[in-house]
Amino acid sequence: MPYGIIVKGIGGFYYVKVDQRVYECKARGIFRKEEMSPLPGDKVKIAIVDEEKGLGSLEEILQRQSQLIRPSVANVDQVVVVIAAKSPSPDFMLLDKLLITAEIKGIQPAVCINKTDLDEAKEYEKIIRTYSGAGYRVIPVSTVRKTGFEELRSILDQKVTVFAGQSGVGKSTILNHLMDESLMETGEVSRKIERGRHTTRHAELIELETGGYVVDTPGFSSFELADLTYDTLELYYPEFESYLNTCKFTGCSHITEPGCKVKEALENGTIDQERYERYIQLYTVLKQEKEYRKKGK
Repeated sequence: MPYGIIVKGIGGFYYVKVDQRVYECKARGIFRKEEMSPLPGDKVKIAIVDEEKGLGSLEEILQRQSQLIRPSVANVDQVVVVIAAKSPSPDFMLLDKLLITAEIKGIQPAVCINKTDLDEAKEYEKIIRTYSGAGYRVIPVSTVRKTGFEELRSILDQKVTVFAGQSGVGKSTILNHLMDESLMETGEVSRKIERGRHTTRHAELIELETGGYVVDTPGFSSFELADLTYDTLELYYPEFESYLNTCKFTGCSHITEPGCKVKEALENGTIDQERYERYIQLYTVLKQEKEYRKKGK
């Protein structure tokens, strides 16, 4: 029974890439009984129903390594969070939340700084220092000057990657540049699928010539912090890692307690001040939310 990967699912049909061919498959009823919906990115087994027409039946979904809700996609290897050096101004709180989301899901995160050509003062270099210093891969690019794409392509190789970020940062432009062709617009008929009645955009895996897939999606600028609590927030800041469990007090929040090694690193300039301040904001919000929930019981 052939193994493949779902590259798109729409209208009850799933398009499975097996070697160099895409098969149109319908899912067995057992998936509905088990309340498990196949997703783009799922690694599956199919039965071929009609080889000539490229028709098949989805027989088994292999165990998922990760899953995102928005966009609905499985087995993502990495999230590339895109910000713009200029226009729009970087939303660093959203950037931090998206990086935390990736950490929670066990997905490798990276940061891509787009529109560097607009930043004549090269203020984006501080962003590089901040986030590379925190332990993240940071790649500056310019679609105008065509710089940075060789490095960006290198991290996409043999991986399933989602691009995330606020509206207007140029995610689609970057994807177009990576593939040297325009992505399908809303309502346009996919040449591969040729189903004109479908007009709703769904997450779709686009294969890169160099290997790997990127997720073409209607948009991913949300964040999922449902599994996060204020007392676990520290675990999702890579720059805190070497200082955890070394503070004077057990359960140190790294905010007010004396003898805090994180605050010592902050004073020494090892940890970025502005990113630390956003940590405090998130910590405070999460703690307040827990207190509100307690009062509501």
